Amino acid sequence: MTRRTLAVLLSCVAAGPAYAGSAAQPGQTIGLPVGAQLPVGLYFVDTSSFGVRDTAPLSSESNVNLPTFAWATPWTLFNARLQFFFTQPVVASSTRGAPYNSGIGQPLLAGQLAWNLGNDIGVSYLFGGYLPIETQFLTQSASLSHRFAISYTGNDWNITANLLYGLFLDTRSPSGTLYPDYINLDLTMTKKFGKWQVGPVAFASTDLPTGVASERPQGQIAVGGLVGYNFGPVNLQAYVTRDVVERNYGGHETRGWLRAIVPLYQDKGEAAPNRTTVTRRQSQ
Repeated sequence: MTRRTLAVLLSCVAAGPAYAGSAAQPGQTIGLPVGAQLPVGLYFVDTSSFGVRDTAPLSSESNVNLPTFAWATPWTLFNARLQFFFTQPVVASSTRGAPYNSGIGQPLLAGQLAWNLGNDIGVSYLFGGYLPIETQFLTQSASLSHRFAISYTGNDWNITANLLYGLFLDTRSPSGTLYPDYINLDLTMTKKFGKWQVGPVAFASTDLPTGVASERPQGQIAVGGLVGYNFGPVNLQAYVTRDVVERNYGGHETRGWLRAIVPLYQDKGEAAPNRTTVTRRQSQ
């Protein structure tokens, strides 16, 4: 995600070499109504982003690619649909003009319970873990991920808030990099107009206190806009975000995002008419 990775869902690179951010990339779930139930089926969701941070004397760049498989099962637990996610990040970064590093990020394995509360309102709870990895410039320590989401998907709207809370099992890497626990918040408010989808988006992230006197916790708030189009079974979304507040990153970041949502299999009895993507009413 290192600074954060279907929800699917995952690892990015922090601006400074001594600190790492959360396992889950801030902003990665924007545009997805992750509080709503998925129609029963198997989906491939690929979210790729490229960001430039205004660090001095040279800018820092990073590309994060988050290919994800999502399986919405026909099973229920506690009256919620049981859903599973697997994400394998691929990351490349250049800090302050240095040569690019690239590698495989931490895989995410997660399960989710999604409840339909009626009136087009859904809530979900995701629990998963980022597995340890030895790629040197990425987050290495295993961590747990809790995600709490609520979505309204009625009247062609997608209004979603997704709170991500991560806990590292080991707060230090072998090289001494500090891994603070973290909270991310991804926000979406989009509206469909025929095959188009548009609206404002935002995200925020912050490291949680570690008790280490030398720690410089990182945080940011970013805002932007999203445009999506339904090509049939395949849906594309693009959005751009820009930091309006940043703490200890060394500069503000502008990031462009592109997402493809591809149903590999879908139970036609579950999918409502003209709802061919990851949720019932959003981003078709």
